[in-house]
Amino acid sequence: MSDTPESHILVRDNGPLRVYGGVKLVDVEGNEYTVPEGESFALCRCGQSSRKPFCDGAHRTAGFDAPSDASKPVD
Repeated sequence: MSDTPESHILVRDNGPLRVYGGVKLVDVEGNEYTVPEGESFALCRCGQSSRKPFCDGAHRTAGFDAPSDASKPVD
């Protein structure tokens, strides 16, 4: 059995936030995108995606460089 919860978010090195299963994303207009359990999607962190809030891989050519350490929360 895995120690990873069914729904979780993985911060990728210099890349997107990978969101795994059983999650509903709701935009400012109330539109919903539901991720079934066992599936995932990526959210843009670099700001360069043409498919925001989803990642389209633009971080690779944009030179995006960001820490992925989740042990330093911002208050």
